[in-house]
Amino acid sequence: MNSKLKKVGFILTLISALLLPGMQVLFIIGCNSKYLIRFPFFIVVCVLNVLLLITLIVGLILFIKNRGANKRRLRKWLKVIMTIFMVCYITGCTAFIVLLYSPYEKFRTWLITTAMMTMDHQYLCKWFYSDTQINDIMSQNYIIESEEDTDPELIKQQIEASYNEYEKELLIHEEGEAYKIVKFEVNGADAYMAAIFDPSKVKLEVTQQIGVLGDYVTNMAARNNAVMAINAGGFIDGPESKGEFPSGITISNGQLITNNEYGQANETGGIIGLTNDNVLVLLKKTAEEALAMGVRDAVSWGPFLVVNGQPSTVSGNGGWGGGARSAIGQRQDGTILFLQVGSNAYRTTGAGMEDLVEIMVRYGAYNAANLDGGTSSVLALRREEAISKWGATCHDYFSGYACAINDPINAVGSHMTRYIADAWVVLE
Repeated sequence: MNSKLKKVGFILTLISALLLPGMQVLFIIGCNSKYLIRFPFFIVVCVLNVLLLITLIVGLILFIKNRGANKRRLRKWLKVIMTIFMVCYITGCTAFIVLLYSPYEKFRTWLITTAMMTMDHQYLCKWFYSDTQINDIMSQNYIIESEEDTDPELIKQQIEASYNEYEKELLIHEEGEAYKIVKFEVNGADAYMAAIFDPSKVKLEVTQQIGVLGDYVTNMAARNNAVMAINAGGFIDGPESKGEFPSGITISNGQLITNNEYGQANETGGIIGLTNDNVLVLLKKTAEEALAMGVRDAVSWGPFLVVNGQPSTVSGNGGWGGGARSAIGQRQDGTILFLQVGSNAYRTTGAGMEDLVEIMVRYGAYNAANLDGGTSSVLALRREEAISKWGATCHDYFSGYACAINDPINAVGSHMTRYIADAWVVLE
């Protein structure tokens, strides 16, 4: 009889020890957010936690009181395996909770700001944190843009300048070169800054199937026989995540393509456009007002990084977390700047808004704005140059004409970009 009670005690102890840490994790998550652990399920979790705790106590009592019965012991190798498993399991559960909810806010800030600045993946932080916790983090990480629109008259396009060390590396070029690219690192990630010396060569290309299917940056480059291309504005995915709906205002070659609701998470930024005089303008205006002032190509996105030579003020990480980034700027001498910063599938490397502001100022941007990022972030060149000069692996095999010199990685770890709505292309 005692041996049976001991066996029952062992089984109850083992079952409760296996289930209790996991249930504790669900309980703590449920205490912080009802997004993942809905209220009815949370009540079930609470009840199960109590029952498992009682079961553990009963099991231990039965096992200890009858430990002298039946001297048969578990095999040594089985004991070792069970011990290692339980230690790893309990350590993992504890580490998970500590990572999410400890007083050390770095991970929490990264997760919330990164997730909240996406269109479709805000649930990744809402699973674990309440609206109050999310709002508290976001209130500490933000960017204050200039209240001014850019003044096109301040872009002279023919001025003498003394270059700093970064500008010298980028801007001193051979006669006849259409552009120059320099490579560097940002927070451990590869980054590329391109200078396009003739701003009239930069235009906006839009997917040919708006509302149906987006396109790859490399394909948009191919359609224009472009020497370079970078992703442009944001977009709203349809049910199959094909980047078919441009976000906000889209103007291409002087024609208004879309004029829908903006939809960026914190509504910073606005119109990022190029005028008929080849000046990059950053505007908080309507599509009609932009067209009236001669904007020929434009998208809606942001935030604005530099306006009329004044950098935006960034608190914390700017509220955007870290990750792969693209940005566009223009120097006062008219040179257009394309910036691309890489990351990994988990966005644990890359750039925040404070990094983009610093880099754009470093290279003399008089006006600059953030473009869409993440897996959309692509800087593409003609295939031969991308391979021979930059060692591109051309994972984005969707075009025989061009490929990305960066290494875009999607959420499942595949080395490939994705369908997007529009791109800035540099004509030959």
